[in-house]
Amino acid sequence: MGPVAVDQVRWVDQVHGSTVIVVGERSRPSSLGPTPAGSAAHAVAAAGAGIGDALVSMAPSVALTVLTADCAPIALGSAEGVFAAVHAGWRGLAGGVVDAAVRTMRSLGAGEVAGALGPCIHAECYPFGADDLDAVAAVWGEGVRGRTADDRPALDLPAAVAAALAGSGVAQVSGVDACTSCAGGYFSHRARGDLGRQALLVWSAAAGPG
Repeated sequence: MGPVAVDQVRWVDQVHGSTVIVVGERSRPSSLGPTPAGSAAHAVAAAGAGIGDALVSMAPSVALTVLTADCAPIALGSAEGVFAAVHAGWRGLAGGVVDAAVRTMRSLGAGEVAGALGPCIHAECYPFGADDLDAVAAVWGEGVRGRTADDRPALDLPAAVAAALAGSGVAQVSGVDACTSCAGGYFSHRARGDLGRQALLVWSAAAGPG
């Protein structure tokens, strides 16, 4: 099976919650028509999909995107061609956004789901209030507790994501292990008040033999 052209990019208005939006259908024809043979480029339509923090699709012509600048961007995929993009801050993780996305994928036919984490803030740069840290630990365990570089209580966001993926039966695969605050080359709202954002885009080739 050859590569599938992406002709739509969809995103959400993120609110640090657990709402999941399903975008497109596998059988829906592209509104822009097929890519001409031998074409080096084609038009891509971009549009918002609503208010939420996760997008799920089974349409191989659609790319899903979430924007982050310290929160965790998560890509999810399955062999059946169902895939997702998740924006996971601490409130979303505590509220079950990862589980909601995985359950939605499985309702559309996904079997085994794999997930990868993109760049996000790490514990050494993420001092955290005691009450909020207790709230996350109450959901995802004591392993989410970390320490900053100057030894203050911190949230270990990658550990919280790993716990959420494991709790949903997702196999975590290698992503981008970089701290947006201190690694360099990334936008960080907490470190510098950056207005820019990283964009995670997730898409899939059509499922089937090969």
